[in-house]
Amino acid sequence: MANWQVLGVLAILATLYAEPEELAVIHTDRHKRKASFSRIVSGWEAEEGQLPFQLSIRMVNPEGGVSACGGTIIHEEWGLTAAHCTATRVTIVVRAGVVNLTRPAVIFETTEYYNHPLYNEAMQSVVQPNDIGVIKFGRALVYSDYIQPIRLQSSYDMNKNYQGLRLTASGWGRTWTGGSSPENMNWVYLNGVSNEDCRVAFNFSPIVVSSTICASYYNVTSQSTCQGDSGGPLTVVDVDGETTQVGISSFVSATGCHTEIPAGFARPGHYHEWYEEVTGINFDWVPTVDPEPETEVEALQPEGPLVVDWF
Repeated sequence: MANWQVLGVLAILATLYAEPEELAVIHTDRHKRKASFSRIVSGWEAEEGQLPFQLSIRMVNPEGGVSACGGTIIHEEWGLTAAHCTATRVTIVVRAGVVNLTRPAVIFETTEYYNHPLYNEAMQSVVQPNDIGVIKFGRALVYSDYIQPIRLQSSYDMNKNYQGLRLTASGWGRTWTGGSSPENMNWVYLNGVSNEDCRVAFNFSPIVVSSTICASYYNVTSQSTCQGDSGGPLTVVDVDGETTQVGISSFVSATGCHTEIPAGFARPGHYHEWYEEVTGINFDWVPTVDPEPETEVEALQPEGPLVVDWF
C-alpha cells in the first residue's frame, strides 16, 4: 500500500508524458526461454462503449519517471490491476470511460493502492506470481454507457481449464515487439491455453503456477498482449452469457510479443478473501449453470536456476 502526498506537477507529467511500462524478464539458463511483463498485437481498434470496464493508468515513481498500464473497474470506488504496475509508485492517474486517451470521460489522481502481500515489491523488476493489486479511487464513479464494472472470475472457477475457449484481451500496449503504443485502445481474441501446456512453452519456469492463466493467438500467430497492456483484462463470455474477467495481464515471452508463445495472466478468482479483507466488499459469486470445472495440474518444479535480465 502506498499513500504519499505528491506535487501536482507529477500528475501533469503522468497525463502528458507517459511511456510504456518497463519490463523485466526471467529465463532458465539451459533453455533461455524468457518471460516479460505484459500492447495488443494484431488486434482491432475498440469503439466507444465497447469495453466500459477498461481503465488506463499512469504511474509516477519517486524519481519522477512515468509508466503506463491498464486496469479494470470492479466497483464504483475500486480498480484492479497488476502489482508490478503500482509497486513503488507515488501517484497514479486514472482514466475511465476512455477509448482514445485524449478523450476520457473521467480523469483523476489517487495515491492509494494495495498490492497482494505475497507480491515482493522489492523485486518489482522480476516477473513473479501474485501479480495483482487494487486501486482505491478516493471517489465514486458514476456509471454510464461508457463506465461500468466487470464481474470477476468466481472462486468456484479459479482453477478452471480454459483450454480452447475464446478469450478477449484489451489495452493501449505496443502493437508489435519494440513498436509504438497507440492513442486508441485495441482488443484481440486469444485462445485459452492449459497451464500444463503453458509450463511446457516456458520450459517449466516457476512463473506459471495454479493462479496463472495463459492464452495464445486466436487465428493469426502474432496475436498477443505486449508492453503497456499489463494490468489490463482477459475476459470470457461466461456460461450464463455475462462477460467475466478471468485474467489480469502480467507477462509475455521475452522472445517477442508477436510470437506463438502464450501470454500469462493472473487469475482473479484466487484472491476473493484478500479483496474482501482490503476493500470490505465480497466480489465472489457462484455459477449456477457451469458443471464441475476441470482443474489445472499443480505447478511443476523448474529445471534450472533463474537469471534476471532486461527485455
